[in-house]
Amino acid sequence: MISHTAIQVENQLLAVLPSEEYQRLIPHLELVSLERDQVLYELEEFIEYVYFPSQALVSLITIMENGAVVEVGVVSREGLVGLPVCWGGNTTTNQAIVQIPGTALRLKAEYLKNEFDRGGKLQNIILRYMQALFTHTSHSAACNRLHTIEQRLARWLLTVQDRVQSDELPLTQEFLSYMLGTRRSGVTEAASALSQARMITYSRGKIKILDHQALESASCECYQVVKKEFARLLGTKYLK
Repeated sequence: MISHTAIQVENQLLAVLPSEEYQRLIPHLELVSLERDQVLYELEEFIEYVYFPSQALVSLITIMENGAVVEVGVVSREGLVGLPVCWGGNTTTNQAIVQIPGTALRLKAEYLKNEFDRGGKLQNIILRYMQALFTHTSHSAACNRLHTIEQRLARWLLTVQDRVQSDELPLTQEFLSYMLGTRRSGVTEAASALSQARMITYSRGKIKILDHQALESASCECYQVVKKEFARLLGTKYLK
């Protein structure tokens, strides 16, 4: 854990706050390192802390009674992990798990709720982020029902590339199957097809994007719809 005096603001929600609002948060922010597979909160667990990721990428996943797992959202430097705190829920039916390690700014949930209830810029930007994330979630549901595995894989890789600002993505086959809501064999086939087309390379849990434009052409329309909605609502420059 690092003192807030060493914090460099990379999270886009915090970066756009007026100085007055950010200064109120600074004494309560902690810079923490998030490890791969670290669970930030479990299903129906009381949310004690919220996280503003910098380089880390966190998956919001739903786990069914039979053990089936599917990703319903993804959060990185554009957002916030622990949104239910803002609307007073304090718990959620999803699990938040780190998929790409990195740093984040951690804040006690009570401090976020107090600042949110002030009705200032933080409240405004979080509400707009909620709408953008809802767009992501709703289009992911439609995408998983209507589009091919290759299209869905291309869409998701582009999304992660935008979030972490890197062409090299340390993603396991197990995680990709969660993201796509399909079996590992389907992931292998889709990744192989994109690799043979020289859009990506894939080996031992690492994916490197070779041709962003070609990968975008292979994706479905959902990628651009969600990307434009984030840019429209948040006005941030984290998207390419």
